[in-house]
Amino acid sequence: MTIQRKEVETIDDLPALVGQPLGTSGWITIGQSMIDDFARISGDHNWIHVDVERARRELPEGRTIVHGMLTLSLVAQLGSEVFGVRQRDRGINYGSNKVRFITPVLCGARIRLHRTLAAVDPMDGGRAARVTFDNTVEIDGEARPAMVAETITVIYGKRAA
Repeated sequence: MTIQRKEVETIDDLPALVGQPLGTSGWITIGQSMIDDFARISGDHNWIHVDVERARRELPEGRTIVHGMLTLSLVAQLGSEVFGVRQRDRGINYGSNKVRFITPVLCGARIRLHRTLAAVDPMDGGRAARVTFDNTVEIDGEARPAMVAETITVIYGKRAA
């Protein structure tokens, strides 16, 4: 599947897209090495994430479970596949209003992002926009999503040279 990245020219073009689906990312497979790297970086070494043998014995599916925060962190990467503003200076993660981890993502699962533009609020005299996205992370083959999250990014327009 070829991903059609939706792009707008400037932040002034964003309000026209409020309420519209922006698109769907490609699939990404989350393997144990990615989980282990995240555990090392985050300090979250809960056995359900990193102990493959114990998970095989004690977890219902017999596989480790991806950190919820790893799933959330992948929204930035997957979101950049879906949408962009061509003439921008920078984008900054402003936070999240709501994050829910609905279904555990198991090691080896494939996930992808569905993204909608929920709101645009001008900032800094119109030189920036606070952009709210509704994000749903789908698990390949699962009826229920892995995660739903309302995330916020501040996008600064390109400065005149």
